[in-house]
Amino acid sequence: MSDHARATEGATNRTPAPDILAIVGPTGTGKTDLSLAVAERLAARGVVAEVVNADAMQFYRGMDIGTAKLPREEWRGIPHHLFDVLDVTEEATVARYQPEARAAVDGILSRGAVPILVGGSGLYVSSVIYDFRFPGTDPVLRERLEAELAAQGPGMLYRRLLEVDPAAAKNIGASNGRRLVRALEVVALTGEPVSASLPEEPVLWRPSAIIGLSAPREELTARLDARVERMWSAGLVDEAAALIPLGLERGVTASRAIGYAQALAELRGDLTRAEAIAQTQQLTRRYARRQVSWFKRYPGIRWLPYDGDGLADGESLTDAAIAAAALDRL
Repeated sequence: MSDHARATEGATNRTPAPDILAIVGPTGTGKTDLSLAVAERLAARGVVAEVVNADAMQFYRGMDIGTAKLPREEWRGIPHHLFDVLDVTEEATVARYQPEARAAVDGILSRGAVPILVGGSGLYVSSVIYDFRFPGTDPVLRERLEAELAAQGPGMLYRRLLEVDPAAAKNIGASNGRRLVRALEVVALTGEPVSASLPEEPVLWRPSAIIGLSAPREELTARLDARVERMWSAGLVDEAAALIPLGLERGVTASRAIGYAQALAELRGDLTRAEAIAQTQQLTRRYARRQVSWFKRYPGIRWLPYDGDGLADGESLTDAAIAAAALDRL
């Protein structure tokens, strides 16, 4: 437990302030804006906060428009961690992310500050706040599995995983080749099902408060569709084109990012602009639904309306988040 959490414990019977505040929820609900507002409100009380990124696509340098990445000049003097840490040719993996994110959290706590973990990539968030173990990788084994994926397609890997780890296979599905490769790699390296590295009941790594931002489905759909259109208007295709010489098309993770994959298809002539936008909108809506399903499983999560609608009279979303996370006790 950190010093700021201990300071709230003992004198009263109230729940102590957490070590980590996680702000999660589907894309397009204003997680970044809330993190900044909370950090500024805490600063006004003399409490420093720092942001730790948990959005896998915002790790990539140059992938700004399509990830809605906040420009550095808009950080408002608040320290941010794990943004722009990967080239587009590098693979984003939770096994690599977890120790780096936890080191950032430990560093923030050692400075007496509050870590605010922000993002919608569910597994990445979970890897920080929960006691998950992620086995390493074997380059030779990985290369062999990826060669099999390229030669025979994901169906064959899915059937193989179904034999050795049915739960993981059903969770991943038959079409996600990248995750099927990783699951088979873990099984081969550990001799155990993938699920063996995840606790049956989530156990917190450190005391954490989790705030989820929610929006009515129809309202969120409209926001997401408009957001995609703004990305195209802001120059997403030009951004993708500028990343091609840097290896975007070779990136295992980056090239498949929603929006960038469609922008590349438009540049190749495989999709018209209208088709690229429509496909990105459809995939973004589907991704948002998966995010909601993922975060709903978190025990103890406190859901708040993204626009503050329905809160107590005079209470802002920022105030509600700080109170719900017990950070008003710092």
